[in-house]
Amino acid sequence: MIRRFLALFEPFILMLLGTVLLATLLPARGGMATLVAWAADIGIVLLFFLHGAKLSRDAIWEGARNWRLHLAVLAVSFGLFPLFGLGLRALPGIDSAVAAGLLFLTLLPSTVQSSIAFTAIARGNVAAAVCSASFSNLIGIVLTPALVALLMPGAGAGHGLSGSAVEAIVLQLLVPFVAGHLLRPWIGGFVARRKQWLTIVDRGSILLVVYSAFGAAVVEGLWTRVSPRDLGVIALLCTLLLAVVLGITLALGRAMRLSREDAIVLLFCGSKKSLASGVPMAGVLFPAAQVGVVLLPVMLFHQIQLIACAFIARRFADQAAGQDA
Repeated sequence: MIRRFLALFEPFILMLLGTVLLATLLPARGGMATLVAWAADIGIVLLFFLHGAKLSRDAIWEGARNWRLHLAVLAVSFGLFPLFGLGLRALPGIDSAVAAGLLFLTLLPSTVQSSIAFTAIARGNVAAAVCSASFSNLIGIVLTPALVALLMPGAGAGHGLSGSAVEAIVLQLLVPFVAGHLLRPWIGGFVARRKQWLTIVDRGSILLVVYSAFGAAVVEGLWTRVSPRDLGVIALLCTLLLAVVLGITLALGRAMRLSREDAIVLLFCGSKKSLASGVPMAGVLFPAAQVGVVLLPVMLFHQIQLIACAFIARRFADQAAGQDA
């Protein structure tokens, strides 16, 4: 049991925690901070370009067929979750930046890799999971910033979603994604044959943004503003949020009379939030000194959802094995 628990902390999670520690002890300052920020921006552009090249048009058309399932996933991700986020932000005694981070967490799209992986382990509809997760991330590129502008008008530099923020979103996220997708007929095969490169760019860009964001936050006094008690409160709220949404997605699957395989897709794709999308979006939408605090709930929720969903997926797999026996 202990080995299984430790195995959930994959190398990337440890690297993420190590990056936060490095940013705490040795934050980038002055000219070095500028260079790190530039490197992080380049990484974000390359990340979304490669993800655009990876997403096949066939997956888009195929996904449109199972519209009831995909609409349910989107409704949970961008409807139910934000309602809970507004409730969390209204709780008394929570730092305003932490409350903003909790709300921002609920506005993010679903994960891709882990949602598909857990669906496969649980013997769910993997093809539908690919479509739902891809749709969520594709729509999230536009919808998440729009929801931030609507529900967090005081975010960013204090002027809502400013023209410069919109320009940064378009140039750093949307344009690279569209460009990569349009070039897919020529570079799609090259990207598909080099999945390890995509993984390196994916994780490397996240680590760069986290180091840049947390370093800037540390310089501005992050750890004097967020206490161990605050971290405990964030972890508790993230755990409760995940538990409630997991319960609702299970009930919704039954109410919609989805097949076992499709109900598993709704459970995993509907209840998860993407760190890979949240980190670069936060870097674009919020000031550098605020990003570190905003990302704390996202990082904690990411780890909690991995642990919880790993146990749930294994239980579904055991149930399916028992039925086959």
